[in-house]
Order: sequence, then C-alpha cells, then structure tokens
Amino acid sequence: MELNAIQVILVVVVAFLAGMEGILDEFHFHQPVIACTLIGLVTGQLIPCLILGGTLQMIALGWANIGAAVAPDAALASVASAIILVLGGQGKAGVSSAIAIAVPLAVAGLLLTIIVRTIATAFVHFMDAAAKEGNFKKIDFWHIAAICMQGIRIAIPAALILAIGAGPVKGLLDAMPLWLTDGLAIGGGMVVAVGYAMVINMMATREVWPFFAIGFVLATVSEITLIGLGAIGVALALIYLALSKQGGSKNDGGSNTGDPLGDIIDNY
Repeated sequence: MELNAIQVILVVVVAFLAGMEGILDEFHFHQPVIACTLIGLVTGQLIPCLILGGTLQMIALGWANIGAAVAPDAALASVASAIILVLGGQGKAGVSSAIAIAVPLAVAGLLLTIIVRTIATAFVHFMDAAAKEGNFKKIDFWHIAAICMQGIRIAIPAALILAIGAGPVKGLLDAMPLWLTDGLAIGGGMVVAVGYAMVINMMATREVWPFFAIGFVLATVSEITLIGLGAIGVALALIYLALSKQGGSKNDGGSNTGDPLGDIIDNY
C-alpha cells in the first residue's frame, strides 16, 4: 500500500508523540492500543491496526519501567509493526506477521532507549550549569530537548520504514543472529529483577513487607482478574488507614514512635 505525503507526515507525528509519551506517560500515546489505532486512523487502515493494537496491548500489559529496569519498547514495537502492517497491504491477514515482528522490535528498542537515556544524562549537567546562572529558560530548553530526543528515537525508525518499505525491515530482523536476540531478552529479564530489588530496597519496611507478601502470593493466582486485584488493593488500603487511626498512642506499656502501624505491631 502506498501512502501520500500527508499520511507519511501524520504517521511520523504519531511516532514522535509515542516516543515522548514513553517517558511522559500522560496521554499514553505509546500504548499499543492507542499508537496502532492512531496510525490506522491516519492511513485508512483502522480495523487491522486496531486489532493489532489490542493484541499487542495484551502482550505489553506487564511491561513497565521499574527502578533501573527498562521495559521492552512498546512505542517502537507498536509504531513499527503498525507501519509494516499498513505497507504490507494484507489487512487483517497480516496481523499475525506484524505481531511476530513487534516482539523482536520491542527488545531491539531497548538499545535505542538506553542510548538516548545515556545521552540525556549530559543534559542534566547543562541544566545544573544553567541553574547556577539562574537561567530558567536554559533549564526549560534542555528539559524539552531531552524529551524531544525520546520522540525522535521513534520518529526516525518510523520514517526509515516508510522510506525503505516493510520487506527490507523484515529481512533485517530475520537476519539478526539468535544469540543477539536471546541475549537482549535474557539481559532485559535480569535488569527487571534488579529493578524490582532496588525498588523493594528503597521502600522495604516492616509495615510494607506483609502487603508485599500478600500481593506476591495473590499475583500467582491466575483466576484473580486485574479488577479483583484492584479491589483487594483498595480493601488493604482501607484496612491500613483504619489501623493507622488506632495507632500512635501508648497502650499497655507501648511507646509512641511516630509510626502508627508499627506501634500496633509492637504492642500486639
């Protein structure tokens, strides 16, 4: 399928917004169901792209940046696979192939986002220098520049795919050696574990550990839906608030440490 100039520009704009939202996470343009739908809308292939986005969204539900762990790049996977689906011209029949392409793209996108994040660390020093000068315009400029880099990170691959077509991109992905794709996947999984450990280390207290243990066990029960887990979380929060109102006082020789729930546990 051939796209006109306006459609190409709109696709690149969607890709740019998806890249920025991968960091801002405000309008969720980077989520597959939204990114793929927008690309389908501007290219006239709404139904196939909506199906692709919904399917990818189920795969990407567990993708999240936790601590130092960087999740697979949902923005690149969504945008690139949707473009390839549109260019392929197969409609609904090409959804399965696009999904197969999206997963290695998401893993490969880790390299791009790590490179961009590494470059962005230099901007922090520029902003520090601007802060010493009291120049708020420079601080804003470097902040916006760092965010725009994330958008360009997705916009450039999208423009390249539009320029060279879907066939060569698929051939390039197929040519990637197995040790590279497997290594990226294993490395990403290890970093996720490290990220979770860092988050737990920062927030671990004797009051939080029981909730963590309950959540960890409940997450293994596949019959409980996300709505059910949310309801349990709200119930635990209400229980915590109720216990907090009862704590913080000297009961039976207990001490007031300023930690209400901790006082209740100590007294118990």
